[in-house]
Amino acid sequence: MLASSGPTALWYLTRGTGIVALVLLTAVVVMGVLTARGWSRPGWPRFVSQALHRNLSLFCLLLIGLHIVTTVADGYVPIGYVDAVVPFHSPYRPLWLGLGALSFDLLVALALTSAVRHRLGYRTWKAIHWLAYGSWPLAVLHGLGTGTDRRLGPVLALDLACLAAVVAAGGWRLAMSASSA
Repeated sequence: MLASSGPTALWYLTRGTGIVALVLLTAVVVMGVLTARGWSRPGWPRFVSQALHRNLSLFCLLLIGLHIVTTVADGYVPIGYVDAVVPFHSPYRPLWLGLGALSFDLLVALALTSAVRHRLGYRTWKAIHWLAYGSWPLAVLHGLGTGTDRRLGPVLALDLACLAAVVAAGGWRLAMSASSA
């Protein structure tokens, strides 16, 4: 069902949840990069950092779920639930929505394998967890390609800030790895 006129509350909620989900996903990636090298704040035990990383990840998935539900419910464009999980299936902007679906699929795989981490073993879980490094740029590209707010200065600035945060965390991790080698 297509909307008969302009944007609705669901349309705005879809955009808002997408933007906030990107910020949260960026925070999750940055925390993951930092905690993987053993970083923690003085007086802040490592298990607290790991719990915060896990809880932010779950909240991010919940927010992405809300993003998907509001997109489908709005009906402004012909996107269904299958399009959210089957990459490049959507008739509407198939490349950009496909990148979002692929990112979501990777995040779900990460969450599911993290839930059964004790059964998988650390090495297997860690190998699967590297998918996070693919999920984040796919989500960024999804937002840039399909997001109608990408032309707005504040949204573009937020995208650049997210990029800068991940690049800085990655640079720090590489520097730490080089100094310990």
